[in-house]
Amino acid sequence: MSEETNADNANEPRLIVETGLDQRIAAIIEPVLVGMGFRLVRARLLNQNGLTLQIMTERNDGTMTVEDCEEVSTAISPVLDVEDPIDKAYHLEVSSPGIDRPMVRKSDFSRWIGHLIKCETSILVDNRKRFRGKIADVSADGFTIERDQVAYGEEPKVTIPFSTLADAKLILTDDLIRDALRADKLAKAEAANQNEADDEE
Repeated sequence: MSEETNADNANEPRLIVETGLDQRIAAIIEPVLVGMGFRLVRARLLNQNGLTLQIMTERNDGTMTVEDCEEVSTAISPVLDVEDPIDKAYHLEVSSPGIDRPMVRKSDFSRWIGHLIKCETSILVDNRKRFRGKIADVSADGFTIERDQVAYGEEPKVTIPFSTLADAKLILTDDLIRDALRADKLAKAEAANQNEADDEE
């Protein structure tokens, strides 16, 4: 995993964005999240438990605690009540993206180089739309994966332009769990050191 943190990319736009009502909801809550030091990963209205508005968010360093979820929920709930984009009763669910997270920014791909993902493109890339493999390289325009299952006649590596990306998600593996826990521990240690330095001033 790359040691680059999302703090370096606080204003980085998402590659994959919502449409329709989900897009309107994202536009309402994103300024609130940014003002609090969080980044929106995904906003999605689901037909679960009646109607559930699922908001995935994270701090700029990629971390998210239960307390952060409560803080975000408390901040965006009144904004959603005022703007009232959903005309039915719904449950608000705020969560972290999780270990097997959606990949929505270029920095997500850089951060998780060497890990297994599955992705889908909006157009054919190398005669396919669905891919699975390890992230081998990331450039400004796209990323290269090493396919974990290569069909006869296919190249083992394929480069996918970011402009064609429709969906991407990390696949849960032991290596991913280990690296995600390590990254979380490092981010929390950095935050604690920063708080101590601020207290001494």
